[in-house]
Amino acid sequence: MPINNGDIRKVKTDLRNGFKTKRTDMPDKVKISMDSEIQSRFLTLRQYIYCKTVFTYVSKDIEVDTLAIIRAAWANGKKVAVPKCISQTREMDFYYITSMDDLENGAFGVLEPIESRCEKATDFSKGLCIVPGLSFDAEGYRLGYGKGYYDRFLSKFEGDTVGLCYSNCIKWKLPHGYYDKPVDMIVTDRYIRRTGKK
Repeated sequence: MPINNGDIRKVKTDLRNGFKTKRTDMPDKVKISMDSEIQSRFLTLRQYIYCKTVFTYVSKDIEVDTLAIIRAAWANGKKVAVPKCISQTREMDFYYITSMDDLENGAFGVLEPIESRCEKATDFSKGLCIVPGLSFDAEGYRLGYGKGYYDRFLSKFEGDTVGLCYSNCIKWKLPHGYYDKPVDMIVTDRYIRRTGKK
């Protein structure tokens, strides 16, 4: 059941801080190993194998590394689209990239597509979207960064969604609002979990 009490913002803030600290304190060797396990499992997903487009964020240091996934998708003949944040509306536009040279520093210290050299994505009816999150729970609900960009995007996205997360950052239950949309699958360094929402 969604949690609607007035303390949900404070609870989420405390959880975010805890998971950020846990990720920041993770030794480099451990992170590299866990990233590799997650990437390997992700690439075996039927939804990945048969999709034509991968919609993905470009990872920051504390996130599961998506750069290897982006390169694998190119090698597998897939299109890759990454988001550009529109701060005025808190929405995102996705652009196809064909090289890491198509990226530049954007909002929140995240690499974003260079609009002048990338084609804007307009078809979101198919494809697989990798959704960022500091934590996910057993039902696929996520703890994001609190900006709301992906919440707006996911409310309209019709393809499959997957969360990549370290197993030590998974919670059995996370607080979520009525309109929050869970991901269809979670991939960790230890297992793949289908949430049963589709």
